[in-house]
Amino acid sequence: MTDFPRPVPGTGSLPWPNRRTLLGAALGGAVATGLPQLAGPAAAASWQQRWAPSARNDGLAAFETIEDDRADSHTSASPHIFTEGDNYRFAMHLADRDTSTDRQRHEVTGMRAPAGGSYLRWQQGESWRVTYSMYIPSTLRATTSFTHIMQMKQPGTGTSPIIVQSLRRVDGAQTIELKIFEQDILVGRTALSPLHNAWVDVDFQLKIGNGTSGTVRWILRKNGSTLIDARKTGVDTFLADRVRPKWGIYRSLGDTSDSLRDCHLLLTNMRGYQLV
Repeated sequence: MTDFPRPVPGTGSLPWPNRRTLLGAALGGAVATGLPQLAGPAAAASWQQRWAPSARNDGLAAFETIEDDRADSHTSASPHIFTEGDNYRFAMHLADRDTSTDRQRHEVTGMRAPAGGSYLRWQQGESWRVTYSMYIPSTLRATTSFTHIMQMKQPGTGTSPIIVQSLRRVDGAQTIELKIFEQDILVGRTALSPLHNAWVDVDFQLKIGNGTSGTVRWILRKNGSTLIDARKTGVDTFLADRVRPKWGIYRSLGDTSDSLRDCHLLLTNMRGYQLV
């Protein structure tokens, strides 16, 4: 981590990257470049940039909603979701509780473009892509129960996730995985250790389809090297209404591996694209 500035004194905060990530690059501010294309007929189309918030300039107005300590369980530590320079930071403490007290949740939902304006609606039959860089410290560990750091959901209370990116213990080992939730279909899984205490680029692609017409692709890269590139076709990626992305930390307190710690998650260079 020697290529990053030093933390801000007295805050314990980590710096943001002083490099421009490949995944966040765009040509002419519209068509993404350096991003692998979906295979098949969709390859003739192009990814058009729809969302490119700046944490420094746009703040939390980049998102549709903010779910920060919904139960007011730890107000002395508020806010738990905030910006640090070019980063979005999600801080989680052992004392935090969601409205369901067996779990913790600090998440943001949706994408507003421009920031503070109308939110983007992901509809059935459309293809969407989000890219960003994430920093997972070693204190944010995989657990035996759920720890999600990204979800795709139908808006509304009581709805199940469609897709989850999770930190999960598998035979005792720490992993990061992507699953289609209700069908319990594993898209891909790789070791979490190489991701800890490093900036990792995420490329998530989704064709929204009911029944067997959906497609998911999930790519993780670190320092230009691909850690995983996994894809599932013929899957159900739609429930009702629309699909809305969520980011942050959402975890169960039912872990049996003694992995829960005060921790945080950093996100930066967030971009959203639609295939047109």
